[in-house]
Amino acid sequence: MAASTNEEEAAVGLAEIVPFLVESKLIECGANVTKIPNFQVCVLASNRLVTGENPASAAGFGHKMVELIKNK
Repeated sequence: MAASTNEEEAAVGLAEIVPFLVESKLIECGANVTKIPNFQVCVLASNRLVTGENPASAAGFGHKMVELIKNK
C-alpha cells in the first residue's frame, strides 16, 4: 500500500495535526515502504494490488488499473 510519506505530511503542515503518520504506522506493522522525492509520481503494482503514493500518482494509478483489467 502506498501513502503520503512522513516528509510529505510535514511539508504541508499536517505532521502535527493528523492522529498518526501513515508511513510510520505501515512500517510499525511490518510493511515495506518505497519512497521517492516529495510529491512525485509513484505507482506500484503487485498482482492485483495497485497503490499510488500521493495525489500526483492518481493518473498513473488509473492507467495501471485499466491495464490490469484489460489484461485479465
